Amino acid sequence: MLAIFTDLADWLVYGIANFSPTSNLGQSLHFFVEDTSKILVLLIVMIYIIAFLRASLNVEAVRNYLQNRHRFFGYLLGSLFGAITPFCSCSSIPLFLGFTTARIPVGITMAFLITSPMINEVAIVLLGSILGWKFTLIYVVVGIASGMVGGLLLDLLKAERYLQPFLREAIPNESDDSAATGTLQLETMNMGQRHQFAKDELVTIVKRIWKWVFIGVGAGAALHGFVPDGWISATLGAGQWWTVPAAVLLGIPLYSNATGIIPVIESLLEHGLPIGTAMALMMSTVAASFPEFVMLKQVMQWRLLGMFFIILLILFTCSGWIFNLLWL
Repeated sequence: MLAIFTDLADWLVYGIANFSPTSNLGQSLHFFVEDTSKILVLLIVMIYIIAFLRASLNVEAVRNYLQNRHRFFGYLLGSLFGAITPFCSCSSIPLFLGFTTARIPVGITMAFLITSPMINEVAIVLLGSILGWKFTLIYVVVGIASGMVGGLLLDLLKAERYLQPFLREAIPNESDDSAATGTLQLETMNMGQRHQFAKDELVTIVKRIWKWVFIGVGAGAALHGFVPDGWISATLGAGQWWTVPAAVLLGIPLYSNATGIIPVIESLLEHGLPIGTAMALMMSTVAASFPEFVMLKQVMQWRLLGMFFIILLILFTCSGWIFNLLWL
């Protein structure tokens, strides 16, 4: 289904506008058209669906159901759901918004947000064919664990305090015991009322963030294709301890999804880049991109963005060091 957006970008950029697919400008414009259209469509569809479901459920009961289970279970569910959804970092933001407005605990939504861009079925197949299934399994475990640890840390820091007001107001107070039974009860709303509720919520959220989709993806597209593989491997290929955090920082502006970055990682590995450094670069590129932070600024205050950034930096750096140690 997502191939529709690639075909649309091919038609507009390479067909109608007649840009060369081998030119940096053509690749950047293609990237912009494909990701902007994909994100906006996903934004509209996912926010509407989740809002429609919200109108059909007692969302306090959903929240209470999760909170009455061990929090580890919630983080695991969030990370596992992220692993089976084929979204890049920016595409996963609509679901993050939907989960938050549905009053799912912030740590669980953060676990999803971290894991979703890092793992998908195509990335797993590609990694397995390049690096073997043993490594791929370890990568999947590390990706899910990163989401769970990130969610736990952000809950410990009470991250919900630093959401933007329109989202923070959707989170109930701890004293709210209206769903004490923890059962998932349906609300008595007819289909027309549910549709109107979902449409109103969709319009409200899209109006707030649509321009940041264009700005964020535009920033990523401007950088896409202009950083040569040889420069990265020459700079970070010696394997010193500092090359892993440097790779994480370098990956932030290099916006891509896991499927798109894996062929680049394969090339870097062939040029001698240590495997842990390459994985740190990949995780940062797909899960901590600059365009993602631009869009997240519309739902998070600066303090929460800073916490999120530091946690990702630590998680990906530690993961890279572990991979380098295992494959020395």
